[in-house]
Amino acid sequence: MATQPSTEKSEVAPPSPLDNSINEKDGLGGGTLHIEHVHGLPADQNARIHAVRNAAYEAAIKQGRLNPWSKDSWILYFCCFISFLCSCANGYDSSLMTAINIMPYYQARFNNDVVGSGTGLIFSMYTIGQLASPWIAGPLADRLGRRGGMFIGGIGIIIGMVVIVSAEAKPQFLAGRFLLGFFVVIMATAAPSYCVEVCPPHWRGRMTGAYNCGWFGGSIPAAGITLGTAPMNSDLSWRLPLIFQAVPSMVVICCVWFLPESPRWLLANGHEQKALDFLIRFHGNGDPKNPIVELEWIEFKENIKLDASDKRWWDYSELFNTPSARWRSFMVILMGTFGQFSGNGLGYFNTQIYAAVGYDSYMQFVLNLGNSFVSAFGAICGVSLADKMPRRPVLIWGTLICALCLGINGALSWKWAHNATLGITQLSVGKGAVASYFLFGLVYGFTYSPLQALYPVECLQNTARAKGMSMYFVVVGIMLFINLYCTPIALQNISYNFVFIFVGWDTIESVLWYFFCVETMGRTLEELEEIFATPWPPRAGQRLYKIAEREDGNVAIVDDA
Repeated sequence: MATQPSTEKSEVAPPSPLDNSINEKDGLGGGTLHIEHVHGLPADQNARIHAVRNAAYEAAIKQGRLNPWSKDSWILYFCCFISFLCSCANGYDSSLMTAINIMPYYQARFNNDVVGSGTGLIFSMYTIGQLASPWIAGPLADRLGRRGGMFIGGIGIIIGMVVIVSAEAKPQFLAGRFLLGFFVVIMATAAPSYCVEVCPPHWRGRMTGAYNCGWFGGSIPAAGITLGTAPMNSDLSWRLPLIFQAVPSMVVICCVWFLPESPRWLLANGHEQKALDFLIRFHGNGDPKNPIVELEWIEFKENIKLDASDKRWWDYSELFNTPSARWRSFMVILMGTFGQFSGNGLGYFNTQIYAAVGYDSYMQFVLNLGNSFVSAFGAICGVSLADKMPRRPVLIWGTLICALCLGINGALSWKWAHNATLGITQLSVGKGAVASYFLFGLVYGFTYSPLQALYPVECLQNTARAKGMSMYFVVVGIMLFINLYCTPIALQNISYNFVFIFVGWDTIESVLWYFFCVETMGRTLEELEEIFATPWPPRAGQRLYKIAEREDGNVAIVDDA
């Protein structure tokens, strides 16, 4: 005999402790978020049953839909765009230095070779600046707000541009590189924190993932500009591209103070009403009873502290003082390491990779531009799926495919070099090597470009986010220094064989992601504390709950009968 299902109607039902807390409205008045708890199959035969990671979150986004075409939504898109511009500087520098490094007028003034320790010093001075600034970048973003951090970073980048463009000798050029790296981190610490904190929870993946696509918003224009200036027979061939490096920062400093401040920063600094007003306007379509606003506000009040370590510039204890905090920091360190050391550091020396398989100087510029477009396409595809695609499988399988692509590139580069010793020119081998390298860029862009900014800010607590991103950039800076200083030396000594190091390392990364990666998709930032507080967060993050979505928009949690 079939069991008659029973229902208990309540405003919020288990399984999550955070679900239960929605009964407390914290000054929002009567709530509109309702979830049923159903034992057995629901009586409504038209209900759609599926698995989710958090029932309250799923109910809120189903019952409190936002209008993506409203004026306030467009303001949020502009917030995302300004954050995107903050990310452009790093990408611009990558393509810029790749290209001007083989320009004769640049070489005549500052360097003697396209690879080797001299090149490594010029390239890595940027990362030395990045390593010096995280210790003040986090406290600045906590003290002055996320907008203040972006503004100061933009001003500093413009100063660095003036120093490097006017350089007549190598020491001044190195000083300019240091300043650019120093202030890029100040901007890049504040910008992703701002982006993830202002966007609605169900838009978080696409909006924050789009932030890091600013890397391509810098690298593609840089590749195009240097392609255009390369034929110039003067120092303008390399000075003009350096001037354009400051354009995104100029837009940021002109616009950033017209944007709303992060609601999480506002609440953490005692501006409770302003924070609530932000949520109602931008996340609730102007309705204080919108289920998304109710869910977020309850979680804000439970998780954001007014006396946390973000008020003390010297206090980094919240990154390590609990098991939950240590797990969060571990995820940040893994992404900082793997995101910069999966073979993508070779991108600073694309031209040498193309030269190794027979392409001339002009084609090196063209391929450098083409590779930027291909990688950007992969990143855009990844961003478009970031709110629906779990983080774990993308990182595990994407990293493994990166290893495969680099392995093919290394094997074909070896074949080209072997043929060259025999006097054989087999163009198909060179084309295959370049194609596999382009495919690596596509897969890496899909896998890491959206998650390099998104995953760390998701993992970090609100009151530790800015300082956690400072720690992230320390790790990024260390890995970039290894990439930029050691890669030209390695290419000079072992040429294409250097690629095989990343083949092995990417395989190891894939295994480590499998065992340790914590899933963050499908929950609000505050709900993730429930996951990280468990004894083994990688397992807890994969837990799913069965819900029934009714035709009237209500959601029921389904227990097995």
